[in-house]
Amino acid sequence: MEERDVMEVDVLFAGGGVASLSGALHLANLIKKHNEQGGEGKKLDEIMIAILEKSAFIGSHSISGAVMDPVSLKELVPDFLEKGAPLEGEVTKEDVCFLTKKGQIKAPITPPPLDNHGFYVISLSKMTEWLGGLVEEAGIDIFPGFAGTEVLYDGNRVKGIRTGDKGIDSDGSKKSNFEPGIDLEAKVTVFGEGSRGSLTKTLIEKFKLDEGKNPQNYVVGVKEVWEVPEGRMNPGDVIHTMGYPLKNDTYGGGFIYGMKNNMVSLGLMTGLDYKDPCLDPHREFQKFKLHPYVSEILKDGKMVQYGAKTAPVGGYFSIPKCVLDGALIIGDSASLFISQKIKGIHVAMKSGMLAAETIFEALLKDDYSEARLESYQTNLYNSIIGKELYKVRNFHQAFHKGLWSGIIKGGLQFLLGGRILKNRLATTPDYTHLKEISDVYGSDSPTDEQIGVIKFDGDRTFDKETDIYYSGTTHEEKQPPHLKIADLNICYTSCKKKFQNPCVKFCPANVYEMEIKEGTGEQKMILNFSNCLHCKTCDVKCPFANITWVPPEGGGGPKFTML
Repeated sequence: MEERDVMEVDVLFAGGGVASLSGALHLANLIKKHNEQGGEGKKLDEIMIAILEKSAFIGSHSISGAVMDPVSLKELVPDFLEKGAPLEGEVTKEDVCFLTKKGQIKAPITPPPLDNHGFYVISLSKMTEWLGGLVEEAGIDIFPGFAGTEVLYDGNRVKGIRTGDKGIDSDGSKKSNFEPGIDLEAKVTVFGEGSRGSLTKTLIEKFKLDEGKNPQNYVVGVKEVWEVPEGRMNPGDVIHTMGYPLKNDTYGGGFIYGMKNNMVSLGLMTGLDYKDPCLDPHREFQKFKLHPYVSEILKDGKMVQYGAKTAPVGGYFSIPKCVLDGALIIGDSASLFISQKIKGIHVAMKSGMLAAETIFEALLKDDYSEARLESYQTNLYNSIIGKELYKVRNFHQAFHKGLWSGIIKGGLQFLLGGRILKNRLATTPDYTHLKEISDVYGSDSPTDEQIGVIKFDGDRTFDKETDIYYSGTTHEEKQPPHLKIADLNICYTSCKKKFQNPCVKFCPANVYEMEIKEGTGEQKMILNFSNCLHCKTCDVKCPFANITWVPPEGGGGPKFTML
């Protein structure tokens, strides 16, 4: 058995996104204020707070649209403007458009849920990096480049996280630079890994934290940042779109946001409850850019960065139990995302801060039991974000029967405070929604025209390999693949026959390729795992739930700097 170093901390945050950073900073501020005021009841001396992050540097795996409601940031860092928060622009102009194949219909007024006046366009990777700097200034330890691979337990109490070994060859043997992972043990471990967190997933399964809940549902957002000619869009300009290129039975929509220095952030979100096994979210995004309305914005511009990520849109009824002995779950890992408003950043930040307040009280009482930590979930539901989530509790489910039905039901929900027909609309996991290819196309071999295949021109549209280059993604290639296919035989038989291997299409990084040898017809699944953007789409959408995403060696993955 491998001997491992053990490091003890008081509070450990898994994941270095805005939820964990906000929680850690707020906790440090609460402790500092308490001690400066004399430590009434008990002085908290030398409390060690640590953040574990799998990416090479803080912010390099952070990606979102993003328009940020500043309400949580104002509470966490009241002087955020003076401290140089990286804001691209305040929203003063916004449009909502329905796109047809060649034209657009602009909404005469902005629907209230999409009214972003006074909010800020940001780059989440920049914001996360900036917050990380404040966290380090507060004396909190951040450990980038270390992937959490296993939850540590003492009976049923969470006692910390084990980090992954480094220097493992592709055959599982130890290389000359082998380093065993370390065990980080804590009084409280906070899981803020983002969407479809790999450790959080094991917690939910082990303790049945989702019992009686709706399954978590997701969208995948495919995004690029472009540099465009001066004056094309102003910082803070916001455009949201519905309709083309997505079919009416597919949930999702596009966005275009103006940034500083003539940069434009644009992307397409596709609901992973789609039915068409040939749908390719990356290809749909390329078609989005060819639409005359979007194409005119990008004309004479150049793409500078690419990325993709899932976001949880299941809503209020898919929030798992977020408290157990020695642990809390925050942010996207807890399915805290307001899909009607396309907002998750302020929700994630506030959840981290609420967790910090609960942990602060636990430190004072030296009690980290589930009963003591339970106040986090209570306060979460009673908070402003809990109330926001409740008001839109059935929003995503309203779109299961198509766009037009969803718009009508969504509008009624807005007027009725979230209730329509039933207080809770049920749903099923995203991977269950795929239809067999013959049911969608009438044959097992649809034509390129039926599927909507396009040629990439290398100017406005790009293939996946080119886009991956612009994500900065790198992995140590001599390591075991971090995408675990439970049964390859399924790929070659049932999945091939029924769905034509949808992973080959839905992965926005071309990780999955089905190679067929000439003459023999023999099939072989190729895993280009070094392309992986860590979006987790495969973990969500494989129709046989046959793929599990686990972290690669720490430091691997994309290097986002402006997404």
